[in-house]
Order: sequence, then C-alpha cells, then structure tokens
Amino acid sequence: MSVKTAARVRLVRMKPELRRQLLKRRARLDTERIGEAATAALADFLRRRGAGRVLLYLPFRGEPSPLGLLRRYPEARYFLPRTAPGGLSVHPFDAPRERHRYGFEQPAAGAPEVDPAGLDAVVVPGLAFDRAGGRLGYGAGYYDRFLAALPPRVLRIGLVPEALVLEALPRDPWDVPVDFLATERGVRPVLRGRDPDKMAP
Repeated sequence: MSVKTAARVRLVRMKPELRRQLLKRRARLDTERIGEAATAALADFLRRRGAGRVLLYLPFRGEPSPLGLLRRYPEARYFLPRTAPGGLSVHPFDAPRERHRYGFEQPAAGAPEVDPAGLDAVVVPGLAFDRAGGRLGYGAGYYDRFLAALPPRVLRIGLVPEALVLEALPRDPWDVPVDFLATERGVRPVLRGRDPDKMAP
C-alpha cells in the first residue's frame, strides 16, 4: 500500500469518531447567533452575485440555520430538498411538508418538483468543512451525488460555524467540495489545490 493510500485509509477510518467529537463541539456553540451572522453576510453575497434561486435546508440537530435569508434577501426565490431512495429532489420552499423517519422536516411526497439545473446557489449543511471545501456530513452521501450533478455555474456554499472549519477533513473520491464557506465571520472562497492526504496526521 502506498503512503498516500495508507493516509487516505487512515483518514476515512477516522470519520465516525470525528463525527462524535465534532457533534460535541457544535453542541457547545451558539448556532442560532452564528446562523444569524452568517446569513447577514450571505444575503449580501448572493445579492451581489445575482443569485435569485436558492436551495436552503431546514436546520436539524443544532445546525446553524440559513432561514435568516428569507427576511434578509426577500427578493430571492427559495427551495428545499427532499431525500428519497433515488437521491435529493428540489421543491418550492412553501410546499407541504412531512417528517422524515430520522426526525427532520422535508417537502412531502408528491410536492411539485423543480429542476435543480435552474438553481443559482445551494446552501449546503454539514457538520464541518475544511479550508479546501471538503465536507463532513452524516454519512448518507445525498449531497455529494446532488452537487456532482449540478451545472458548474451553480454556487455551492457551506454554512458552518467558524469553529468547525478545519485544516483538513477525511475525503473519499466521491466527495464533492463546496466553492464558498459562510460563517459568522463572512463569506469566503475555499482554498483550492490543497490535498488533504498530504496533511494527514
């Protein structure tokens, strides 16, 4: 096994324990305040970019909320994702909702669908992100498949507390990085060209 492959295997095996540690870290943060500050900056960013069709998410398990955008950038049109066996689908924000078996709310089955290719921006949830845009989610892979299928012009923005922006995260070949990070300190582009394998502990 090459050094690079060994480093990748070691990083990927870290994911379950890393999730546990970072969930504890997030539980100590004021994510309501963080979400408010992040969406204030994000509203200005999206407005400057002319992003008028934006996919949000409904926060769950202490995630910072993107919903401040609804009042800070009211001229945009907003959408929500629905998880299903075939992947994520996109629906109008005001579509009827139901509770997923894991406890979070999402658009109900049968709600009108929207073509994801028509989006201008996707606000991506995650437990943590790294400086290169890598994301640590909850292991289902829905967002990786969804982001990979979007046109390159669609802005991919991770919403995350600054305390959960790490130097490097374990990354699988199918993981899709975001383009920007929105934290309580503002919105910034990620640092491309950083190989997380070379930064393995």
